[in-house]
Amino acid sequence: MTGHSRRDFLKAVSTAATASVVAGSVPLRAQTAVPGPVKIWATCRDRRHAEGEPLAWQPATGVAPNAIALDPATTRQQILGFGAALTDAACYVLHNLPETQRQEVLHDLFDPGEMALNVCRTCIGSSDYSLAVYSYDDSATPDRELSKFSIEHDRAYILPVLRLARRQNPELFLFSSPWSPPGWMKFNGSMLGGSMRKHSFAPYAQYFIRFLDAYKAEGVSIDAVTVQNEVDTDQDGRMPACLWGQEYEIDFVQNHLGPALRKAASPAKIWILDHNYNLWGRVIDELSVPGAAEFIDGVAWHGYGGDPSAMTRVHDAFPQKNAYWTEGGPDITDPGYQTDFTQWSETFNGILRNWARSITAWNLALDEKGKPNIGPFPCGGVITVENGTHRVTRSGQYWALAHYCRHVRRGAKVFRTDGIGGPRGNSAAVSHAGFRNPDGSHVVVLANRGQEQRVQLVLGVKAIELDLPADSVHTLQWA
Repeated sequence: MTGHSRRDFLKAVSTAATASVVAGSVPLRAQTAVPGPVKIWATCRDRRHAEGEPLAWQPATGVAPNAIALDPATTRQQILGFGAALTDAACYVLHNLPETQRQEVLHDLFDPGEMALNVCRTCIGSSDYSLAVYSYDDSATPDRELSKFSIEHDRAYILPVLRLARRQNPELFLFSSPWSPPGWMKFNGSMLGGSMRKHSFAPYAQYFIRFLDAYKAEGVSIDAVTVQNEVDTDQDGRMPACLWGQEYEIDFVQNHLGPALRKAASPAKIWILDHNYNLWGRVIDELSVPGAAEFIDGVAWHGYGGDPSAMTRVHDAFPQKNAYWTEGGPDITDPGYQTDFTQWSETFNGILRNWARSITAWNLALDEKGKPNIGPFPCGGVITVENGTHRVTRSGQYWALAHYCRHVRRGAKVFRTDGIGGPRGNSAAVSHAGFRNPDGSHVVVLANRGQEQRVQLVLGVKAIELDLPADSVHTLQWA
C-alpha cells in the first residue's frame, strides 16, 4: 500500500498546487461521491476515545508535505473482526465478578453498540494462563480410544462466560488453540514442553473432533482451530507447550485433522503456524503441499518475532489463503500499561496493512498481578480486574482496540492509504489504515507517535486538515 509512483508524484507537488492537479494524484473512481462530514474520536492526554467536533471536507488547493492520500476504491482484504483471548484465566477472572458487574463488563466488551469484540480465542486444554495444567484426557496411560475424554473442567466458568459473551454478540467468532496435546501423546509424557509423537496423530485428530462436538453440545460452536499454539518452541518445559516440526504439521493436517473434520462434516476452519512472523518461510513450504493446503483456510500469526511484512510475502505467494493475527498483549509490569495506546495502534495499523483479516489480543482479563498464571511470562489483560475490590482498569491496548472495533464492521475492506513521508506507508511518523464498511461508510485510523503536527488527508479533489497531538490515536469516520 506504499504506492511509490503516487508518493513520488505528490512529493513533486508544491503547496500551491491547484485542485485539478491534486485530483490527478488519486484515481477518478474514488471521487464519484461527495464525502459527508467527518466525525472524529481521539485518545490522547486525558481523553479516551472521546468524540470531538466534526470536520468538513474542503477543496484541495494544495498538498501538504505530510499529506495522506486516500483511495477507497482500491480495496484489499475483508475484515473478520477484533477481540482477545478468553483463556482459562480470563474466564475465571470474569466469572468471579459479582453477577451485575459481570453483565456490565461483558456488555461493554461484546455488545455491538459498545466495544463489539467479535473474534476471540479459546484454549483446548490449559495454556500458561490457567489455574492448573490439564487436558481433556488426563490418562496416566495411553488412551487411544479417548475413553477418558471430558470437558468437565470447562463447565465451571469457561463455558458460562463464552455463552454470556456470545449472548451479548451473536456474531462472536471463536477459534481455539491447544498449548499441548495430552501428555500421553508426547515423547516426554507431560504437557510441559516436549514434542508430539507421530503415532498419536490419529487419536489427536479425534481429540479435536470430540472437543468441537462437546462444545457444540454445550451451546458454544467453535468456528476455527489452530494445530498448535507456537509450533516452534517448547518453552524449556516451563509451561504447557509442544514442538511440531514442519513435516509433522503438514502430515497431521493432510492425513488426519483435515480428513477427520471433513468426515465429521465440521465447518471449523484450520489455521496453521500460530506463531511469529519470522517463520514465514515455513508457511510457504507448508502451503506448497497441495494435499495439506486444501484443508488450510489460513495462517495464524503472532508478533513477537519478525516483521508484519511477512504476512504480505505469504499473501503474494498464496493470495487465496487468509491471514489472522492471533496473539499479542501488554506487560502488566510495564509503566506504560495503561497509556501505550499509540504504540498498539501503530502495531495494529501495520498488521492490517499486511493483509490480516482479524486482530485478537492475548488475555481479555487478568488481575492486577497478571494472574492467574502458571507460566513464566508477565502479561497483562486487555482489562485488569483487581482482586477484592473488583475495580476494572482499561489498558492502553483496550483504548487502541476501541478505535477499530467500535467503527470497523465485519465485512469491511481495507482500502489504500498512501503517506508521502516515512517508511512503510507512514507519513512523518503518522501510521494509518483505511476501511470501507459494508454500509458504505469509511473509517481511517491515525496513530501519531511523534511530535504534535497537523496532517492533511486528501480524497480526490477534497481534503481535510487535522491537528494531531503527540502520542495520539484518532479515528475518522464519514459516509
